[in-house]
Amino acid sequence: MFGELKYPAEFTHFEYVNPDAPKGGKVSQVGPAGRLTFDSFNDFILKGDRAQGLELLYDSLMTRAFDEPDAVYGLVAKSVEVAPDMMSATFKLRPEAKFADGTPLTATDVVFSFETLKTKGHPSYRIILRDVESAAAVDSHTVRYVFKGDLVRSLPLEVAQLPVLPKAYYETRNFEATSLEPPLGSGPYKIGTFSQGKFVSYVRRNDYWAKDLPVNRGRFNFDEVRYDYFRDRNLELEALFANTIDFREEFTSKDWATGYDKPMVKDGRVQKLSLPDETPSGAQGFFLNTRRELFKDIRVRKALDLAFDFEWSNRNLFFGLYTRTASFFENSDMKATGLPSQEEIELLEPFRETLSKDVFGEPYAPPMTDGSGVPRENLRQAVGLLKEAGWTLDPSNRTLKNAAGKPLAFEILLESAAFERIAGPYVKNLKSIGINATMRRVDPAQYELRMKTFDFDMTVERYSLRLAPGAELKNFWGSEAATTDGSFNLAGISEPSVDALADRVLKASSRAELVTATRALDRVLRAGHYWVPHWYKASHHLAFWNKFSWPDVKPRYDRGALSTWWYDEAKAAKLKSQ
Repeated sequence: MFGELKYPAEFTHFEYVNPDAPKGGKVSQVGPAGRLTFDSFNDFILKGDRAQGLELLYDSLMTRAFDEPDAVYGLVAKSVEVAPDMMSATFKLRPEAKFADGTPLTATDVVFSFETLKTKGHPSYRIILRDVESAAAVDSHTVRYVFKGDLVRSLPLEVAQLPVLPKAYYETRNFEATSLEPPLGSGPYKIGTFSQGKFVSYVRRNDYWAKDLPVNRGRFNFDEVRYDYFRDRNLELEALFANTIDFREEFTSKDWATGYDKPMVKDGRVQKLSLPDETPSGAQGFFLNTRRELFKDIRVRKALDLAFDFEWSNRNLFFGLYTRTASFFENSDMKATGLPSQEEIELLEPFRETLSKDVFGEPYAPPMTDGSGVPRENLRQAVGLLKEAGWTLDPSNRTLKNAAGKPLAFEILLESAAFERIAGPYVKNLKSIGINATMRRVDPAQYELRMKTFDFDMTVERYSLRLAPGAELKNFWGSEAATTDGSFNLAGISEPSVDALADRVLKASSRAELVTATRALDRVLRAGHYWVPHWYKASHHLAFWNKFSWPDVKPRYDRGALSTWWYDEAKAAKLKSQ
């Protein structure tokens, strides 16, 4: 996207792989997405709960290099030419590319994939591909994409990473239906055994056409990759110790600090490994659904932020392992700090009349507490804000009510029991100032449906951002996404300034311009109080049975596990003998 590529045209493999890694063995894991169930192998539509790992089935024209922030290299495409005005991109396909059934992968399949995903796929595709005007097969191995508008900088990379689907396969199947029929792809794996909602296994294809390409050498080393599903994180941990699964990433600080005091950890059979995370930590928090009348008043939203005592939670629940999140671009140079630069002010100035004056000062940061669990000063400020907003305390039941006598009440919708211990103290603080907040945990299928239709008051979400954000910003926080079922704009943010600044991010012609635009956007989002920020850690906590090895170099912008790891027969044999 910016600058020069790291690898030359003749490169043989990425630096963060072992090009001679042995193939074999299997690994069972809990997927990083943390999904609790699945009922479909259709990875591309809104309907249904998709299985994890389906990306292993599909190739794309180009694929990411995880030691560069914004670079892709040829996979199905052997070359690409982007027009000088950036308004088109022409990809030359490798003639040897094939689907798993042996049929050729051609330009017709690439065009079909684009048109189908844009018109029938998950709404997020429509948002990302809105300014891709067309795709055409110039010949059987050449595809030309044409773009429109002035937000075209990231579009060559977006279309380059679209999955390629087989047109002939879908001529006899309904693309828009959920299905547990193993789909046809051209990628390194195919679906093996599975049980709906319990596990799905992917088996490495020995006949994979692209196994020796530079972008794939040293990757996809396991003969079998299995994803297991559990209803909560405690069961995941028990499954690890029982040797039911081999690998998991730990997201619960209490468990990382105290839950691994087990014989198999002490004697080294189960390893704990912390890897640095240099990617943006994203934005996790309690997000408020501003489609609800209750949350339209910014004073109410700010008051809810004041009631959360992060310092108490970090000390008593997280063993001090976390840092409070302040920014939507946390742990990156895109985070706004200090007073806005002159360049940021120039971007913000057209919206000065509609923006809070806070946008033009120090960026909003969540309040600190003494960690006592009862942030009295913050709660007093919250009560003052709520009073300004028209809420008064009814002394008969200690509940805040508005002029119509309606109580201030809402529900925090949760999918995981792990968040109940965090939401519980928060609910207690809210009730202490007259807010009737409740928690509700629902089954995975119901949770997914309610997220897709925005049927919640408050919920927990984490937005993971790329090092060079693109069209996903519109899917996360854009006005169109606010009214599109299945989008990730859970808060319902619909602000012209946010839309315009997201566009400026997409228009940036240099890294410096992108950083300026994201910092300005960060200031506006933080001043809007659409969330109660949570926390982050700039590391991955991994736990696994000691039968794997990995390259000496970790990809800078990815954890590397398990995509570059391999099954170590010597370690596995030693493990069996213990």
